[in-house]
Amino acid sequence: MCQCECVSHISRRKTSSSSSSSGKARSQAGKFVNQVGRAETPKEQRSSSDASRRSHRPPQEAATPHAPSPGSRTHHTPIPNMGSGHYFWAILYFASLCSASLANNAKINFREKEKKVLDQILGAGKYDARIRPSGINGTDGPAIVRINLFVRSIMTISDIKMEYSVQLTFREQWTDERLKFDDIQGRLKYLTLTEANRVWMPDLFFSNEKEGHFHNIIMPNVYIRIFPNGSVLYSIRISLTLACPMNLKLYPLDRQICSLRMASYGWTTNDLVFLWKEGDPVQVVKNLHLPRFTLEKFLTDYCNSKTNTGEYSCLKVDLLFKREFSYYLIQIYIPCCMLVIVSWVSFWLDQGAVPARVSLGVTTLLTMATQTSGINASLPPVSYTKAIDVWTGVCLTFVFGALLEFALVNYASRSDMHKENMKKKRRDLEQASLDAASDLLDTDSNATFAMKPLVRHPGDPLALEKRLQCEVHMQAPKRPNCCKTWLSKFPTRQCSRSKRIDVISRITFPLVFALFNLVYWSTYLFREEEDETF
Repeated sequence: MCQCECVSHISRRKTSSSSSSSGKARSQAGKFVNQVGRAETPKEQRSSSDASRRSHRPPQEAATPHAPSPGSRTHHTPIPNMGSGHYFWAILYFASLCSASLANNAKINFREKEKKVLDQILGAGKYDARIRPSGINGTDGPAIVRINLFVRSIMTISDIKMEYSVQLTFREQWTDERLKFDDIQGRLKYLTLTEANRVWMPDLFFSNEKEGHFHNIIMPNVYIRIFPNGSVLYSIRISLTLACPMNLKLYPLDRQICSLRMASYGWTTNDLVFLWKEGDPVQVVKNLHLPRFTLEKFLTDYCNSKTNTGEYSCLKVDLLFKREFSYYLIQIYIPCCMLVIVSWVSFWLDQGAVPARVSLGVTTLLTMATQTSGINASLPPVSYTKAIDVWTGVCLTFVFGALLEFALVNYASRSDMHKENMKKKRRDLEQASLDAASDLLDTDSNATFAMKPLVRHPGDPLALEKRLQCEVHMQAPKRPNCCKTWLSKFPTRQCSRSKRIDVISRITFPLVFALFNLVYWSTYLFREEEDETF
């Protein structure tokens, strides 16, 4: 019974070592039982036979011993008869054998198994990393390598250098039938390596890379997993600085497409083909924050290239970035509008306040020029006109126009003053001549009355007054005009030309600037929507 229990317990382990141990246990247990039986049987047999002879021997047999018949052979068969003490020692022996078998099974180290498997498949003379794997189903076709990416972060996007920096986890997966191994009934799921030169690796490179480096803190962030069916997974964390050609015609209302290109350097499509992993080939970390951009979407595509040496497999992923306009609205557009409006304050100042109007115009002009130069310093020197160039150029023109308007007003004011002085001198001369003539008439005693001149000179005030009265009576009545009515509040004499220039500028400059804003935003926002649809 103890043998059956021990054997059944050991058979449930389902390992070769346990079965062999249980077989040995059974054989040794059998030998032990036989030895105990043979050792104890004669003594017990003698004692039992003596007792039976003393109790059941008849008198005849006591006097006459039983003589065997001639030709008969006497045969004594030992009957095993173990006591309770012997069963105890047998059970203890069986338990020690079972515990030894279980201990041997528990001491199996699968890491040692991994080492043996690695030595078997990657040992000297068994695997050559210089030879590429075979094609699908062991054919001579090209090796298929599937790619997938995990974008961990996007650090910077530089408009000046036209580049961006990204940190990603790069993964490649292919099948190499030379690396198949026994998984020991599912115990070995995969083997792990940290040395990429032990197995064959695809010669992939990033075609638009400027700089790049691996991560070695605390340990190199790289691993290779070899699965029982020969599938190889290569994973590494890298940081790259990639070129990103930009079209800045709509800056800062633009969208930019930055690509990540991967291609084979030496293997042509006859030997190596890159494919995107099915399902979700590109993954992006959640809550990806960029200072001035927003990642709207990304697209995967193929970009095989043909050269003089053959056709090479290529993959690419396009990252579509939208520029955040709120930053530029606060930092550029609103300050420029404020500078233009401040320049209009000079239209409301007195034309005689020359220092105030000059300082205001020059200050706004210099501030606007500094703003423009600061904007251009953060952008590359391109040959085409950008949207921000149109805005800053028009705002600078309005500020400069306000300064020129004051120069025109000052010139008109001085011209009017000169003309007024000339007219005043002419009137003084005419008045002096009239006074001299009247003095001559008064001194003449023969003159009884003074006659008015028959012909009046053009500058005569009386003649001018009569002519104006006649023109007023001859003109037909006209319908009132709002602008003229508003302008009639100001003097209409020749000496107020400078004032009228200020009044016209107060209306013209805001209207033209509002019209420019309407055209500007309608044009560039509409073009931005067109680019988004494409």
